[in-house]
Amino acid sequence: MLTKRIIPCLDIKDGRTVKGINFINLRDAGDAVELGKAYAEQGADELVFLDITATVEKRKTLSDLVKRIAQNLNIPFTVGGGINSIGDVAVLLDSGADKISINTAAVKRPELITELAKGFGSQFVVLAVDTRFDGKDWLVYLNGGRTATEIKTLDWVKEAQERGAGEILLTSMNHDGTKNGFALDLTAKVSEMLKIPIIASGGAGNSEHFAEIFIQGKADAALAASIFHFGEVLIPDLKFFLKNKNIAIR
Repeated sequence: MLTKRIIPCLDIKDGRTVKGINFINLRDAGDAVELGKAYAEQGADELVFLDITATVEKRKTLSDLVKRIAQNLNIPFTVGGGINSIGDVAVLLDSGADKISINTAAVKRPELITELAKGFGSQFVVLAVDTRFDGKDWLVYLNGGRTATEIKTLDWVKEAQERGAGEILLTSMNHDGTKNGFALDLTAKVSEMLKIPIIASGGAGNSEHFAEIFIQGKADAALAASIFHFGEVLIPDLKFFLKNKNIAIR
């Protein structure tokens, strides 16, 4: 059995880590490099750094920040935000990122997934999907959750896998920041439908929620932000809890 991964997520704005609820009302959570280093020391399996305003502000992800992160980390990390081309990815991988995450640019031009998978390998390509349930279906959102589309989430993740995405970072906007638990049904559906790993995101509030998303949601990894940033759940305690539930973790 593949071990489950615990992944802190650092949303970056103006070089600082921030966190909100349902993608709004952001508050400062600390220095990105220092937080990343602390999580690595606590036993995080991977990290995700998302430059959450890069796409909206039409600028590139902060490559200098990526270099500083890489110098201070000994675990894999993924970087996303403002990535639109093979050139953007090359800069980030050269700066020390292990994987890149794409979202809006991939929806606008799905061929980008194929190009990156062929150019760098599927294992480097994480497709981030921000999705909201509208009462009838789960739909894809762009630009950091600001722009609605008519694209059905299940259709999109299936296409992404076919185009060469190596992993899906699935964020439920309905659950984001609420601390009421992950989107179990949606994650289980996606996990059963796809062969590539699924990282569940949005809604972690306690250790039990991680157990639920691994067992009921069938996720390969679980990502969280505020509960780690503000010390509500400590990674060593979380891993001890999950091991006692007989969940295979690293």
